[in-house]
Amino acid sequence: MENKKELRNWLDAYGLDHPLVIAGPCSAETEEQVLKIAHQLKDSDATVFRAGIWKPRTRPGNFEGVGALGLKWLQRAKEETGMQITTEVANANHVELALKHDVDILWIGARTTVSPFIVQEIAEALKGTDKPVLIKNPVNPDLSLWLGAVERFYTQDIKNLGVIHRGFSTYEKTRYRNNPEWQIAVDLQNRFPDLPLILDPSHIAGRRDIIFDLCQTALDLNYDGMMVETHYDPDNAWSDAAQQITPDALKQMTVDLKIRKEEGTAVEYKNKLNTLRTKIDVVDHQLIESLGKRMKISDQIGELKADNNVAILQTKRWNEILGKMILEGEQNNLSEEFILRVFKAIHQESINHQQKVADLQRS
Repeated sequence: MENKKELRNWLDAYGLDHPLVIAGPCSAETEEQVLKIAHQLKDSDATVFRAGIWKPRTRPGNFEGVGALGLKWLQRAKEETGMQITTEVANANHVELALKHDVDILWIGARTTVSPFIVQEIAEALKGTDKPVLIKNPVNPDLSLWLGAVERFYTQDIKNLGVIHRGFSTYEKTRYRNNPEWQIAVDLQNRFPDLPLILDPSHIAGRRDIIFDLCQTALDLNYDGMMVETHYDPDNAWSDAAQQITPDALKQMTVDLKIRKEEGTAVEYKNKLNTLRTKIDVVDHQLIESLGKRMKISDQIGELKADNNVAILQTKRWNEILGKMILEGEQNNLSEEFILRVFKAIHQESINHQQKVADLQRS
């Protein structure tokens, strides 16, 4: 994708004065459910109606979608409301069926993005079409894998492309269903600013109470839109009930979200400053999380040393760490003085943690 200027900014065709909003249920359950939600969204800021009809689950036995039958329901929703429609496709057969039913936008799921073979198959099936294709990040935090999937579509002469940031799986429990890892999406955005970037707060959150905050962060980072799962009765949805909101909640959210507009030099300056500060906030949050993880490891080291009657301070190891970090700091344009201050503070906190472990074992 070296010639990124060839990417078409297909969002311009919508003529929106706000970020793109894609909304609808996690899964199409019944025709009545699809149409009811679509009509409730008709007068909202949602331009595109979404619903999953092929729903491979992490484990078998759960509801896995109604299949191709749901495409007719989406078509009817489009006819009755005027909204465009989108659904996930996971193989070439899905693509063929979606194109026959005039699905406006196709998206590639996170589990599909991890497989270059399947991505290639889907890209070849779409060659010669001008359908916009949105590619979700892979389940694991791998920017190259995400970009590789985009490139496979691009090499098939598909230039109406975009990406969906839905967060990344982690073994550790966090406040999110999928860790946002904002820096990965920011890195992608910096490398390809013409590639529309859409947030999927539902899959990052896993619960509806933090969806607004995630959307606001995305807007502060200049995302181009959001895909929000909505259901008129979310608690009784057949899949991902906890992360869906009602159409009325979506309408209120789009009113409350602060959207920056470039209207002049002063406003442009403030917008850029807010974007940069939000990026710093994201990195600072990651720093705190990383430091917390480091200290947990220090606690484990403290236990191991106490069990084996080994001194806490290991001067040789400390000097090795410091020398290595000074060199890495220089490679990242960080002064030796700064690295010394930071890592001396980290080292002291690590010693304090290990000392607490030793004190607890003695008591």
